[in-house]
Amino acid sequence: MTLTDVLVTEAESTYDITGRLFRRLSDDDLAWSPPMGATWMTVGQLLMHCAAFGCGMAIRGFVTGDWESLIEATTEHDQGLPPGALPSVKTVQEALDRLAADRDLALGWIRSAGEASLLSRELAAPWGGPPLPLFQQLLRMIAHLAQHKGQLFYYLKLMGRDVGTSDLWGA
Repeated sequence: MTLTDVLVTEAESTYDITGRLFRRLSDDDLAWSPPMGATWMTVGQLLMHCAAFGCGMAIRGFVTGDWESLIEATTEHDQGLPPGALPSVKTVQEALDRLAADRDLALGWIRSAGEASLLSRELAAPWGGPPLPLFQQLLRMIAHLAQHKGQLFYYLKLMGRDVGTSDLWGA
């Protein structure tokens, strides 16, 4: 198994499980947010964040060095906005469509990165942190989506949905 295979396998699994969690929701759920605290995203905002910014654009940025599209998109998405003003998907189907597009983007750029560059290229993320091998940066972007997948799982639990460990891990 190659490093590319590891990244593709992790990304595919994370996107598949995230999509299954999306399908546990209805359009009527999109305005819900946890009742405690004041800075939670709504379900619709969380789906938008996962689906539009899961990891595809960041993976493209790390592979190509071109961060302009990610910076533009995140500026429009959530930079400096209070939680209530973050963009939201309008439907669960929109979220699923966006997630599928982000998946295709991520997998395409992972495959194009080149096995040799995954350990030989070191670079820092534009948002800060030390330079790391490309492999590790891409794996962290997949972990970003996985973190929000976990957030959605707990949203579903807080909503009273019947979800368990197998829903979180895809077992």
